[in-house]
Amino acid sequence: MSTIKISCVIVDDEPMALNLVESYVEKTPFLELKQKCSSAIEAMEFVKNEAVDLLFLDIQMPDLTGLELSKMLPKETRVIFTTAFDQYALEGFKVDALDYLLKPFDYAEFLAAANKASTWFSLSKGKQQNLVSEAKEFLFVKSEYKQLRIKLADVLYFEGLKDYIKIWLKDNPKPILTLMSLKSLQEELPETQFLRVHRSFIVSLKNIEVIERSQIIINNQRITISEQYKPSFFAYINNNSL
Repeated sequence: MSTIKISCVIVDDEPMALNLVESYVEKTPFLELKQKCSSAIEAMEFVKNEAVDLLFLDIQMPDLTGLELSKMLPKETRVIFTTAFDQYALEGFKVDALDYLLKPFDYAEFLAAANKASTWFSLSKGKQQNLVSEAKEFLFVKSEYKQLRIKLADVLYFEGLKDYIKIWLKDNPKPILTLMSLKSLQEELPETQFLRVHRSFIVSLKNIEVIERSQIIINNQRITISEQYKPSFFAYINNNSL
């Protein structure tokens, strides 16, 4: 039995299919159901604000298909497709799905796919844990169909903008734009180097030039410290003041 809990969301526009997969998730000890969604658009809104490991994702849905949604997910969120149409299988694996369940599927088939996901996350999270003791120097982000390596020492601050994040760098007048939530990004960043100071901003602590009342100045940009984040920010400042 896996010791790693996998948070998951079920996405299907058919209520019976939604309830069936929910019953399968509930009897699988290492899966933790976060949400059921009856459309890909609803799922997109949820994942934008909550970190999710795995989606059990139907493919053929109105307005936005499961395949389309899978291409918009954060890189850390993985997918197991569930569909009644086997012609989608090849394209499903092209988007790097962990598995593909053809309806109707029973619990044994579901469990086999879930175990495959468990193995993947155990290996992935194990690698992450091995890196915890090392100073994180780089971050890879998707931008304009490319994976860019961002040197964390060059980051001034991250700015949230709806579904995207602007990454502002030293000596770069234009930001890098990537599809990701600030919440997901915050979990990837070293706490000793970066701090969230506003619902829309995470700042590089070593690049703060001036703190003036409730504002931070970085590279001539004024960033307001919101009430929610003042306690943690000023606790850090007090612990690092002469």
